[in-house]
Amino acid sequence: MAMKIGAQLYTCRDVTQTADDLAETLRTVAQIGYTTVQISGIGQDIDPKDVAKMLTENELTCMATHMGWGDFLTRLDEVIEKNKVWGCPHPAIGGLGEEYRGADGIRRFGDELPPVAEKLAAEGMDFSYHNHAHEFVRLECGRTWLAALYEEIDAEYLKAEIDTYWIQAGGGSPVAWLKKCAGRIPIIHFKDMGLCDGQQVFAEIGEGNLDWPGIIQACRDGDCQYAFIEQDDCYGRSPLDCLATSYRNLEAMGLS
Repeated sequence: MAMKIGAQLYTCRDVTQTADDLAETLRTVAQIGYTTVQISGIGQDIDPKDVAKMLTENELTCMATHMGWGDFLTRLDEVIEKNKVWGCPHPAIGGLGEEYRGADGIRRFGDELPPVAEKLAAEGMDFSYHNHAHEFVRLECGRTWLAALYEEIDAEYLKAEIDTYWIQAGGGSPVAWLKKCAGRIPIIHFKDMGLCDGQQVFAEIGEGNLDWPGIIQACRDGDCQYAFIEQDDCYGRSPLDCLATSYRNLEAMGLS
């Protein structure tokens, strides 16, 4: 299937904490042109069934979510039910706690993951890990933590939710990592990086300095299904305006 672009709702977390705000945000996201979202950072008190209704009303699908690893370990049935209510096939975690940072942490995660992934698979779902920059620390074996993670845990259990900004921030190449993980990246975070006063900053897609032609081609070659646009900080600008700019720029690059 052709890769589709979606909106990562974490970008709009300040305007998704109540049911009314979430409903208005989803209406605007759909008006921009998005047809799918990743649910993350929304108000915890909003009934999942109400969220599903809002998605349907705006002709939006939920193709990915972010939840905590602790939820998967201790409340897996609830996690599965929530993802089923939203019709989501690609649940993911946004990272792991500090207790997983070293080589022993990878082994611990590798031991904990299979029963979780197997139960998700039985419900038609896979499971992805989202990187930041700290995973590029070098272990005693000489590999980065992120490289060791994907080399030591089978793709049957663990997919790679590559985040383009954080790969670059960690000193890696987004294109090289997309090639390295090709075939195990159902979802990806599209996030651009610019410079302001000599500091790395988040930018709307196409407004920063990442190699988008190369990234998009590597996604296509690697069979990536959904690219979710995320901007961690909009620096006072409207997050919905930022999502609109990113959407228009990607549309000009041939995506929608």
